[in-house]
Amino acid sequence: MLGFVVRRLTVALLVAVAVSWLSFGLIFMAGDPAIAIAGSGGSAADAAAVREAYGFDRPIVVQYLDWVTGVLGGDLGRSVYFNMPVSEIVAARVKVTLLLGFLSFALALLVAVPLGVVAAMFRNSIVDRLALGFAVLGQAIPSFWLGLMLIVVFGVWYGIVPISGTDTWRGYILPVLVLSYYAMPAMMRVTRSGMIDVLDADYVRTARAKGLPGWLVITRHALRNAVLPLISLSAVQLGVLLSGSIVIESVFAVNGMGRLAWESLLRSDLPVVQAIILILALIYVALTTLSDVINALLDPRIRGRRA
Repeated sequence: MLGFVVRRLTVALLVAVAVSWLSFGLIFMAGDPAIAIAGSGGSAADAAAVREAYGFDRPIVVQYLDWVTGVLGGDLGRSVYFNMPVSEIVAARVKVTLLLGFLSFALALLVAVPLGVVAAMFRNSIVDRLALGFAVLGQAIPSFWLGLMLIVVFGVWYGIVPISGTDTWRGYILPVLVLSYYAMPAMMRVTRSGMIDVLDADYVRTARAKGLPGWLVITRHALRNAVLPLISLSAVQLGVLLSGSIVIESVFAVNGMGRLAWESLLRSDLPVVQAIILILALIYVALTTLSDVINALLDPRIRGRRA
């Protein structure tokens, strides 16, 4: 197990290095960043001043090494628009996005897994068809449209919850419902598919033949093996919820990382965009690595495979 963890951590470290290259290089791919920061109304002299102030006139390798050194020390640069450290701006917004993402993920998991298990136990029945219909509907409805409809019904017509902001816990209700419903279909279908496969396995039939209670067969024998693909999917889904909430944060006026990324792009605030890309990409790397380790703990066969 230790060897497997070391291999996965080594791969994660190499991916993190590649991510740092990409996040640093992205701001140069769209053109001269000095011109973008100077703005459309800036002159050549303004661009030259920006280039000198931010060190864009130095060799690209030197710029990258300085940037990485600063990141390792907690310095993500300085915002062009706010004229303050990027780390302070991101720290103020990342808490909202993390809370929104984890709440949405938890709700999606609590609904999708039992629904997938029940659908598999009663496959091809009306219960199974309703569960699949629920999943198809969730994949078909645009998240922004669902968010607007919830605002109209529960915020405007009935006034039950706030329609924007997260000043109180009630402000998280609608965004969490929309984001969780976005994540539920894939999680439910993977759970259902995995349960159908293991319910027909010999060891499950043997457990039933021994007279074990049905709930014990499902939870201890079937679900443990069926949940392996779900763990890998959950890591990806959580990463999507944390990084892909730009639309939902805009619809509900939530001041999180997604909205900050959009605003920074509009303002050509490249240091902030660069930091957000790096942070979200590293979150993805950490989540996928963690899911691999958890799968290896649950299934000893995975430990012997190459990372």
